[in-house]
Amino acid sequence: MGIKRFKPTTNSLRHTTIADFAEITKGYPEKALLAPLSKSGGRNNRGRVTLRFRGGGHKRMYRLVDFKRDRIDSPAKVIAIEYDPNRSSRIALIQYADGVKAYILAPLELRTGDEVISTRDMDAEIRPGNCLPISRIPLGTAIHNVELSPGKGGQIVRSAGTSAQIIGKEGDFAHIRLPSSEVRMIRVNCRATVGQLSNVEHESLSVGKAGRSRWLGHRGHVRGVVQNPHDHPHGGGEGKSPQGNPHPVTPWGKPTKGYKTRKKRKYSNFLIVKRRSK
Repeated sequence: MGIKRFKPTTNSLRHTTIADFAEITKGYPEKALLAPLSKSGGRNNRGRVTLRFRGGGHKRMYRLVDFKRDRIDSPAKVIAIEYDPNRSSRIALIQYADGVKAYILAPLELRTGDEVISTRDMDAEIRPGNCLPISRIPLGTAIHNVELSPGKGGQIVRSAGTSAQIIGKEGDFAHIRLPSSEVRMIRVNCRATVGQLSNVEHESLSVGKAGRSRWLGHRGHVRGVVQNPHDHPHGGGEGKSPQGNPHPVTPWGKPTKGYKTRKKRKYSNFLIVKRRSK
């Protein structure tokens, strides 16, 4: 994996950096593991925009990624590393002994021909791609695709280059340091996959021009102070005006820019040992 840069023959290429895709071994997806993916343009079932600044973008098919890894004690062989347009990390195509294929999130060290397994065995090998209960994984191990409820499938630590770390176990809970530096208690019978996720250079890439953002389905984000009064509380005024509001607010009048929106009685408060860094 590496970063590809361009000669500055145009203004946009001067700053554009993309992945070199050196780790990709297959250029087309597995047809049986695809599902149609329709676009909403940020609109709900009533046709109203509920999420602004979305729309357009290249047509995609969804890859059916196995986040549960519920085929226990059934080894599988990695037959390809693929690109997934729906997520930042790479995905690995694996094949079980009975011929069934599946997609999993690809860890950094996973290569074509490697064998992975999802197991509850205490003596299972701790290597990238293997999925085990947290109780079976040693302290200090980097993990990803971590469950929050047993059997529900991995929900956190799924983006490119991320990994969590097991820093302690006490009774029914393990202390997990998340990529945000938050330390959270997760039940030891929840499952996680060993290793750091692939495509670690993702955070270093530069889109380079507005057009590439449009290809990804992102529309321009417009500041409130340049809008009209009926569009935003910060809008209006003659010339270049300040927001005029003693506290910055959203278009709907709620405080923003640092205002804490987490519920005071959130059900998971007792599970958070240390808050994430500001």
